[in-house]
Amino acid sequence: MAEMTMQEMKKTSKRPMGRRKRLEIIWLVTLQIIMTIIVISFLIPTLWMISSSLKHTTEVFVHPIVWIPVHPQWKNYIKIFDVLPFAKFAWNTLIVTGLAVLGTLVSSAMVGYSFARLRWPGRQFFFALMVSTMMLPEIVTLVPRFIEFRSFGWIDTFYPLTAPYWFAVSTLYVFLIHQFFRGLPMELEEAALIDGANRIQILTRILLPLAKPVIATIIVFSLIQHYNAFLEPLIYLNGMEHWTLALGIRAINDSNVKNWELVFAAGTLMFIPVFLLFAFAQRYFVQGIALTGFGGR
Repeated sequence: MAEMTMQEMKKTSKRPMGRRKRLEIIWLVTLQIIMTIIVISFLIPTLWMISSSLKHTTEVFVHPIVWIPVHPQWKNYIKIFDVLPFAKFAWNTLIVTGLAVLGTLVSSAMVGYSFARLRWPGRQFFFALMVSTMMLPEIVTLVPRFIEFRSFGWIDTFYPLTAPYWFAVSTLYVFLIHQFFRGLPMELEEAALIDGANRIQILTRILLPLAKPVIATIIVFSLIQHYNAFLEPLIYLNGMEHWTLALGIRAINDSNVKNWELVFAAGTLMFIPVFLLFAFAQRYFVQGIALTGFGGR
């Protein structure tokens, strides 16, 4: 009798667990379906842009929407280079983005290391002051910056779009580096100092190799920021020979309002590099966001 009662108790205890597991599976499947629908809804404008870039002018705004063109117009991507110097715009964007991202990475690493690992008078005050600037909209400083750069003679050059980022003006990235460095043990730095390493060697050879996820996060964020920038190039760049892709697409839109397929083709070409970058750096990007959340523990 005792054996029977024990077996019955095991069976009854398994039933609630089995129901709970089934409910969890149903909930996960439902959540996955909902999230998939949301993702697809956000991707619809991008998919429509790519589809419209391969259409003829009369097919772009046809209703109902034709998602797959019967006769893809691949020549639309060639026409872009005939309408405007699109290759020149791409080269200008590469220069501006590359210099700005490199300057952001170098300056943010040095300033973040100084705030996180060095001890100097007023460090806490200046760090709090720097972080407080994150609440200041950039549009507020737009006019003073324009007056300053005009006095330097930098208007219609790449300097306003690149030089400031070599001085750690991107507070968010300094904060990310600071949080990550605070989570690393001080014993690493102390052992390196005993071995005769200086501060630059400690930063470049010990700390930065450990900060690859955060570096990837900064590269992705800053690259998208400068690659898609429109307002600052519009203000500082006057001549077409200095325009970036964002201004070039605006020009295509202004000069070919009836040929929307060219605008969508230019937008698709501009979208591809960012998509590839995020696809390859996604693992480091997500890891960097997770690790910076535990900094300073």
